[in-house]
Amino acid sequence: MTPASSLSRRNFSGLRWILSVAAIALLVALPLLSVFWLALFPEENIWPHLLDTVLFHYISATLMLAFGVAVLTLLAGVGAAWLVTMCRFPGRGLFEWALLLPFAVPAYVIAYVYTDLLEYAGPVQKFLRALCGWQTARDYWFPEIRSMGGAIAMLSLVLYPYVYMLARAAFIEQCGSIRAASRSLGCTPWQSFLRVSLPMARPAIAVGLSLVLMETLNDFGTVDFFAVRTLSVGIYDTWLSRGNLGGAAQIACSTLVFVVLLIVLERRGRKGQRHFVQSPVAGSDFYRLRGWRALSASLFCALLLISGFGVPIVVLGGYALDNFSSYWSGDFLAIARNSFLLSGAAAVVTAVLGLLLAYGKRLYPRRSVKSLVGFAKLGYAMPGAVMAIGVLIPLAAFDNALDALLREHFGISTGLLLSGSVFAIVFAYAVRFLAVSAGAIESSLDKVTPSMDRAARSLGRNSWQTLWAVHFPLVRAGLLSGALVVFVDCMKELPATLLLRPFGFETLATHVYQFASDEMLERSALGALMIVLVGLLPVILLSRSMGRRREGQVAELVESEAPTL
Repeated sequence: MTPASSLSRRNFSGLRWILSVAAIALLVALPLLSVFWLALFPEENIWPHLLDTVLFHYISATLMLAFGVAVLTLLAGVGAAWLVTMCRFPGRGLFEWALLLPFAVPAYVIAYVYTDLLEYAGPVQKFLRALCGWQTARDYWFPEIRSMGGAIAMLSLVLYPYVYMLARAAFIEQCGSIRAASRSLGCTPWQSFLRVSLPMARPAIAVGLSLVLMETLNDFGTVDFFAVRTLSVGIYDTWLSRGNLGGAAQIACSTLVFVVLLIVLERRGRKGQRHFVQSPVAGSDFYRLRGWRALSASLFCALLLISGFGVPIVVLGGYALDNFSSYWSGDFLAIARNSFLLSGAAAVVTAVLGLLLAYGKRLYPRRSVKSLVGFAKLGYAMPGAVMAIGVLIPLAAFDNALDALLREHFGISTGLLLSGSVFAIVFAYAVRFLAVSAGAIESSLDKVTPSMDRAARSLGRNSWQTLWAVHFPLVRAGLLSGALVVFVDCMKELPATLLLRPFGFETLATHVYQFASDEMLERSALGALMIVLVGLLPVILLSRSMGRRREGQVAELVESEAPTL
């Protein structure tokens, strides 16, 4: 083979990789561009009506919810991370991994559980009335669970692990001598935390908080059940209740403004990030708590764990055991199979696309390729309701065009091939969670020395052969980890599934939503418990990694979900 022909083949191979990355980025761009197109050119422009009536209410409720969740998750996540990392108190060894368990509980599930417990007809208020002799609700005051405060509390209980995980990783990686120097200069432990440790951990905390707020924007089940009219609920109501898809797209664009703002703030929060090499940990680096301080630390961590995981598991487990024989049926198994098949398909698709993105970026680390890969990860920043609109528009346009073509030439009606099928759901899942899979694979590829690529090329291997024979075995763990997280996220995803599912098609998430919304938690308990148990899989993965003292590597898996520009 002549040098010229060899160079030509390499250039052609490189072009194929770049085109593959560009095609994947286009898949992500399609829903986003579709939302903007429909918002700018709706069939019926109700934007003035939205401005005059409900839009500002949606925005104010969203801002209030986001602010409340941000404050509570920061206090819980950073506080717990500092305690289990730098302090010694009873139960610390359990709490350092168990505080991740609320990761497994979807926000809408915990909302249903606490509503069942705390509403007027629930066991808590019944007990208080029997104990105190109260007869009606006018005889006493009890906080209303179905309120803005209740929604903030429910979301915070299951979202604080984002901040906890990344803050804990940042605290562990900090140089112990810097803290020791601050103490030698007269700082108290509290002052050392505020002036030294917290500013150094700010970039990691910013990533965790941005993920929390994006999950808050995405939530539909909790805010809808609590009658908190956020932008996510507004999209659903405008689309399905009022039958105006263009108006829903316009509200979706308002949601994307908040997403872009979050990304910008997260990037600013990480600006100037530095990495410090951890020095050997000395006994003086730890604060041994005694007396009431030790008791307070244990109670604080126990309260987070019991409220975010213990109570939901006990309540759902009790209902599931009591009604197991009634609800474990062929219909329920079919619903569970739907969830597993959809989530499994999305996990496989995102693993393949994520591998192509990560390897294309490794082969050709140009600015253009990096920008395309970064853009392809922005799907995670799109809330599920927004993603549903963006996916439906191009798929429906394709279906209608194909149907019109075949009707005209062959007299055949194809109906809704893509937009009315499970393909639309898998497509939405894949676009939204591609960032998770690609980020995990990128983290694994970054640890492979470039000399392996050069060695494979010297042996005559092309890029595809090198990927399969050399890199794939080395990044398999990261690929499986990313696919596992995608699988669990898809099992829990409610807004996109609810809006895109075919008629009569149910998943565990929609099954739980339907019954719990009708005040029949006991009928949805088995499905909710199954979602929680499946959600424990990535938590176990994270916990085992933390047990091996690899928090920095574990944090990469969580941080990879953060969208970047």
